[in-house]
Amino acid sequence: MTPEQCSELALLIQADIDGELPAAEAANVAKHVEACPSCATLQQDLLELSGRIREIRSPTAPPALKAAIAERLGAPAPRRPAAGRRAWFAGGLSLGVALAASLLVFAWLPKADMAPDVVVAAHIRALQPSHLMDVVSTDQHTVKPWFAGRLPFSPPVKDLTAQDFKLVGGRLDYLPGQTAATLIYQRRQHLIDLFVWPTPPTPDKAPANGSREGYNFFRWQAGGMTFWAVSDLNSQELAQFANAWR
Repeated sequence: MTPEQCSELALLIQADIDGELPAAEAANVAKHVEACPSCATLQQDLLELSGRIREIRSPTAPPALKAAIAERLGAPAPRRPAAGRRAWFAGGLSLGVALAASLLVFAWLPKADMAPDVVVAAHIRALQPSHLMDVVSTDQHTVKPWFAGRLPFSPPVKDLTAQDFKLVGGRLDYLPGQTAATLIYQRRQHLIDLFVWPTPPTPDKAPANGSREGYNFFRWQAGGMTFWAVSDLNSQELAQFANAWR
């Protein structure tokens, strides 16, 4: 199966552990897990997590301590928890198991996108002194090889000098759960950061745009990669950049 299909199946693995799948669907999950090492690892992690959480017990004071406290307070000795309260605790524990398992599943899923605030913040950080570039060059044949060995993927690099967007360098960026290649272009005095990272196989997506903190951005997906262009350049010219790059 493809990484995208495995991502979809990850949600069914947790449902199978919770006994929520019909027999036929549970059999399909089991068949896939037998043949897929990554999904088998996820299933094992979820089983261990569920087991640990179910071992949690509500802390209780010894009966003698309860009686002593009640006597000091002049109150009746505490009674055993009602069945309804025990049921409430059990329900809360089950909810905790489901929530923790869901967080594990979503942490495992490949990231196809980022929140705009995260990417724009990375652009703003890079504008600080000494943070802008790791490699300085206007030659795409210098910038592209620089990423080799530093990333588990090879980012595409294009020369857009003819469109008045000059390549000036590149750097590595560390976004939540994702390392990105950042290509740096310039138009007049405006710098454009183009963040690039791989995504699971999905249909190409046309550019979508927006703005944060006075910076414009365009994002799109193509050729198994996600692209984010961020700059203080006006949105019309940034759209020209996105269209020229695509």
